[in-house]
Amino acid sequence: MTAQVDYLVVLFTATSGASGELLGSDEKELVQLVWQLVDVKNKKLGRVNELLIKPDLSDLTEQKEEEDVVEESVEEENGSGADCVSKATSLEAALNLFHLQLTNEVNSVGTGTSVCLCTDGQLHIRQVIHPEAANKNALVPDCFYSFFDLRKEFKKHFPTSDLKALNVHIMAESLSIPVDVPAMWDPSATLDPSVTLPAEVAVQQVRVMASIILAMLSEPFCHTFSNPERVSEKFETGTCSKMEKVCDHTVIRARGLPWQSSDQDIARFFRGLNIAKGGAALCLNAQGRRNGEALVRFVSEEHRDLALQRHKHHMGNRYIEVYKATGEDFLKIAGGTSNEVAMFLSREDQIIVRMRGLPFTATHEQVLAFFSPGEGLKETCPVSGGKDGILFVRYPDGRPTGDAFVLFACEEHAQCALRKHKEILGRRYIELFKSTAAEVQQVLNRYSSAPLIPVAPAPLVSMVPAMSLLPPPGGARDCLRLRGLPYTASIEDILTFLGEFTHDIRPHGVHMVLNQQGRPSGDCFIQMTSAERALQASQRLHKHMMSSQRGANSRYVEVFPCSADEMGLVLMGGSLSHTHTHIHNRSRSGTGLSPPPCKSRRLSPPSYSFTPAPPVLPTEAAAALYPPIGQMLLTPRPLPPGHAYYPGAAQLYMNYTAYYPSPPGSPTTVGFFPSPSSLSTPGGLVRMPGLTYNSNGVKDLINAVQGYQYVPEDALIHAHGAVHAHDPARTLLTQPKEWVCI
Repeated sequence: MTAQVDYLVVLFTATSGASGELLGSDEKELVQLVWQLVDVKNKKLGRVNELLIKPDLSDLTEQKEEEDVVEESVEEENGSGADCVSKATSLEAALNLFHLQLTNEVNSVGTGTSVCLCTDGQLHIRQVIHPEAANKNALVPDCFYSFFDLRKEFKKHFPTSDLKALNVHIMAESLSIPVDVPAMWDPSATLDPSVTLPAEVAVQQVRVMASIILAMLSEPFCHTFSNPERVSEKFETGTCSKMEKVCDHTVIRARGLPWQSSDQDIARFFRGLNIAKGGAALCLNAQGRRNGEALVRFVSEEHRDLALQRHKHHMGNRYIEVYKATGEDFLKIAGGTSNEVAMFLSREDQIIVRMRGLPFTATHEQVLAFFSPGEGLKETCPVSGGKDGILFVRYPDGRPTGDAFVLFACEEHAQCALRKHKEILGRRYIELFKSTAAEVQQVLNRYSSAPLIPVAPAPLVSMVPAMSLLPPPGGARDCLRLRGLPYTASIEDILTFLGEFTHDIRPHGVHMVLNQQGRPSGDCFIQMTSAERALQASQRLHKHMMSSQRGANSRYVEVFPCSADEMGLVLMGGSLSHTHTHIHNRSRSGTGLSPPPCKSRRLSPPSYSFTPAPPVLPTEAAAALYPPIGQMLLTPRPLPPGHAYYPGAAQLYMNYTAYYPSPPGSPTTVGFFPSPSSLSTPGGLVRMPGLTYNSNGVKDLINAVQGYQYVPEDALIHAHGAVHAHDPARTLLTQPKEWVCI
């Protein structure tokens, strides 16, 4: 629409909650619609119409009586000042009544046909009408998908005006329009925008807005209303290249989504805001399953800011958290570089279904046969494009992963295909999920990035003296570690759990451990007055149940004695295994540091602190040796003489875990271990407990250590599963649940 419109409909909405700049931010229902028709060509004003929306949840008899009372009250006392007052009992009925009355009024004038809404800002259309209509499955008339923002039209003649600070009162003063100040509501003068507007304010707002429009149409402005704002009716799927530039001010992260939600559900949640093509990307966890988060890219910063106002709005029964994100975050999830994927996703208006659990020998023909109708079945779900509509996910070396994506031409065929969930293909049942283009990119990116298990970085320089990053074994174990706390547990719950041992807690001696998101991790450290009381508490309270006052669930809590050094290690970002915290005369192979670093929340004044141990390396040297991913050299200490665990050595070796999204099968801990020096040969022995008795022997072990230096003729299998490796400086990563360092 580039030409001047024939009619403008000045529209103002009010909800039962906040108003002004917070309109629509609290999910309150629409209760009032006020509008006035403006004849642009003849510069004439129509009557002011008011529509009251009063939904009634009582039974039909009471509803009829209430309707009669409302009708009478509207006819007898109309204090808002509107020329015509109507009412409706639902949002959909109100929108249809608005459209009907508007059409009748335009037809009665008969001088033009083009009509467009005009509002004071974006909130009335984008944050009130469309979100509520989406939540209530109400059909929105076409006239609500385009509108003029009076503030933006005004700014064309007054470029120095601040768009966010503009309101009807300021615009009227700038145009020298007389305003009834006592009756006029000035948003800038309202101290609390969360208050509900009086009924007469909406009518007064509409009258002043109509006067502003007439002034802008007249000389010297002679304004032309063209190119209105558009509201996207449908979310467009598409692809995104990793080379594409995405503005940081257009991306948000939504958290708390139902696991079965799709990109269309996300677009529905943000209805009224324009999402960029292919701009809804669901995030996957390390196992390739949806983790309840999504990254959404909008067409502009203005729409992103409006999306942030929907923080903790509801999708069904769940509230959704909305935070700012960056363009780099979006490209990590939705960006792709594969031409095969681009060709697969180039077909628009296709429904994508993800297949998981396929046999590694599955072919295109078997997938097509899987979706073909069986004997006696009339339902059909043909794959769009035949073999071209099937995309197998493979590792970089060409091995299949067991995943595939399939295209269907319409929603009906996709729903028919999803009904085959957990049916058998070959000897395996197949899981089926509705997918998105961004999920296709994310899965392909994850499996195509080699290696899936990251290789250990090069050893530290040999100038580092022999040291141990683990606490010395001789420290007094006068602290307690509580593991497995309810996530809603408070300080009172912990004290209640300790019972009589509460009196043995040192002042400011309770320390909660938080995860990377600042939420409770389920761990807690407590400083006791003596090692004897700590031992007694661990023996008496270990695996006892703890309940939380803020939650109905109870959990058993593990209680271990530990030292202050071990506690400090965890509070500074490391982790301790059960072996390390509970038994000192056993190997520490399960002890290590684990990113991302945890944050400690000390439930005490900040004056309490640990005495830091002197660092072995200067800060500059430590920063140069460690990759910038949050890993820290945690005040290493010289190895005490006679250490019973590992002999001294001149090198340290480190394994690491990638941050979100972490690759499948990556180790969950990071460990620092001095290399052994007591072996009689250049190689080293690796013990692999838990090997299956029906394994193929050397062949299986050689496959397991592929990529590491070893001597094939020395790969010996003993009764307990010991393997001889050539290079002790390399790290042997076994299956996800067990990995060993040599």
